Amino acid sequence: MQLQQLRYFLAVAETRHFTRAAEAAHVAQPSLSQQIRALERELGAELFHRTRGNIALTDAGDALLPLARRILADTESARLAVQETVQLRRGRVRLGAPPSLCTSLVPDVLRVFRDRYPGVALVVREGGSRDLVRTLAAGELDVALIITPPSGEAAPALAVTELLHEELVLVTRAATAARRRRVRVAELRGRPLVMFREGYDVREATLAACREAGFEPEFAVEGGEMDAVLGFVRAGLGPAVVPGMVAARSGLAVTPFAGPGLGRTIAVAHGHEVPLTRAAAALRETLLRHLRDAARAGELPPGTRLLLEP
Repeated sequence: MQLQQLRYFLAVAETRHFTRAAEAAHVAQPSLSQQIRALERELGAELFHRTRGNIALTDAGDALLPLARRILADTESARLAVQETVQLRRGRVRLGAPPSLCTSLVPDVLRVFRDRYPGVALVVREGGSRDLVRTLAAGELDVALIITPPSGEAAPALAVTELLHEELVLVTRAATAARRRRVRVAELRGRPLVMFREGYDVREATLAACREAGFEPEFAVEGGEMDAVLGFVRAGLGPAVVPGMVAARSGLAVTPFAGPGLGRTIAVAHGHEVPLTRAAAALRETLLRHLRDAARAGELPPGTRLLLEP
């Protein structure tokens, strides 16, 4: 049984005339009659009583008519659903990102994407880069923003594009901050810090820099998420080392580190073997375009450098 045969059957059932049905279906009348006969052979029953000047449905035809209408309607619905997805009027993107980027870069990108593709559902999953890499490799995310490890080697199953190099900076409560151009990592010795929970890339980078400078940092409070850390700094519990893009929006006093400084590389990743959906590819392209536009307009925070080709 073919869909075209059902369309011809429906045309004859509605017009009760083979010639008019053929004209409505834009097919030659002999071809239409041949397809109806083939459908009847397939079903093992005649569908029409054929008498001169009078075409009527048989009992078998009456039984098939509502089913044919439903099948053809479902077929059209399926075609439209796929068409809407291909044209990005529908779909879904599962994006992973570290919490620090969910409070800085991600909102701006999602706003642009949402304005352009309002019918595409967005699902955001926050997590550390190592967790996001595992989740991405398992196929539970479409695309993720990650912090590349110091070695620069990401999971071999992923396609990784480096986007930005971002400075890590020291933030302090604005009311108590001294006016300084740069601070050395060694000056954090004996100065209790507000510190992120384990699993944050910024925590690992801060600890590594302090140990390289020859000391173990002290903590005024530790274990916070991004919003909590900024809140603790505002409350005067101590300074914190945070990403530059977060610091630029925090309202806190920002002091960069003296060279070589602290920094991290932000990349976008997706699975090598599974092609991106059209919606995920559109989100990735929106991200790249947003960063290039921001760099050309001079809107990237101080110390944030674009790694993409212009």
